[in-house]
Amino acid sequence: MTYTGKQLTTQLDADGTLTVQLNEHSWDAPSGTQLLVKIEATPINPSDLGLLFASADADNAVYTPGKVVARMPDGATRAFAARHGMAMPAGNEAAGIVVAAGEAPAAQALLGKRVACVPGTAYATYATCDASMAFAVDDNVSAEQAASSFVNPMTALGFTETMKLEGYTGLVHAAAASNLGQMLVKICQEDGIPLVNIVRSADQVKLLKDLGATHVLNSTDADFMAQLTDAIHETGAMLGFDPIGGGTMASQILSAMEASASRGAAFSRYGSSTPKKVYIYGALDIGPTILNRAFGLTWDLGGWLLTPFMMKAGMEVVGRMRARVMKDLTTTFASHYARRGSLEDMLTKDAVAMYNARRTGEKYLVVPN
Repeated sequence: MTYTGKQLTTQLDADGTLTVQLNEHSWDAPSGTQLLVKIEATPINPSDLGLLFASADADNAVYTPGKVVARMPDGATRAFAARHGMAMPAGNEAAGIVVAAGEAPAAQALLGKRVACVPGTAYATYATCDASMAFAVDDNVSAEQAASSFVNPMTALGFTETMKLEGYTGLVHAAAASNLGQMLVKICQEDGIPLVNIVRSADQVKLLKDLGATHVLNSTDADFMAQLTDAIHETGAMLGFDPIGGGTMASQILSAMEASASRGAAFSRYGSSTPKKVYIYGALDIGPTILNRAFGLTWDLGGWLLTPFMMKAGMEVVGRMRARVMKDLTTTFASHYARRGSLEDMLTKDAVAMYNARRTGEKYLVVPN
């Protein structure tokens, strides 16, 4: 049996033209451990925007029903040469009903159920995914609640599990007023983990303080670095997570960690021996990552991505994380949406302007059917 509907694709051509459009598409019946999910709801996360629009000029794009044609900067066009000419589906996570399943027991067990899933092709009427990348949700959980039950919740839990795995005892989180950041505040409160939150406005400070966060720092304050050093010294947080990527935030966090670790210690030209580390897990700023080397020689800077982390952590840890998400999906891991729209609405100028701005509290939910 074949299923028909619409699927969004994003294509970058060698001349810098980026085309995001809806296409008629057909899906074959799944086999083996595959599932075919009729998509009920799927969010637009920052991780989706890198594939959808990247650094394209969406403000001056040409908008027609179901289609956006924009220009990509020359540098980005060259950097993404590997995807030239490829019409790529998008949409990391979703919730929906399993309408067909392969013959494997793991797939058959989910037939007819509402699942949260990670197909990577969720901006569509249907999506195919492996049963290992889907899990059934309780009957009282809506599609809207389940739609964002993977990327942000599992990433936030992944930060605390990484901390434990690597022997750290506290965290620093930049751009912390995000939906993910609010989840991390709640997790750390529940688990007694010291957390230093970095935001960029007084309103965001209030937002996290109202959630009960203890250390919330405004990066625009004149004495931000002094505040950051004090907070790290108080909490002992020597592991940071930075979704900004470009600019100096990672460098500032490492420098404050070093300043804290060096307090009261004898001078060493090599800096403190205290391990300190920052993971970059996003690209809110697509510019270069700038390191002002004021943090000695005992430091690490790396990249963090959810799927490789889960492979490293193993199924026992991942299973525990999933169970916690399901248990607290409507509390700790609840997501809130500022706008909902169809696949067609998703490609209108005002919708793109809204979700591509990546503003705190303006999450967009796609409801395909």
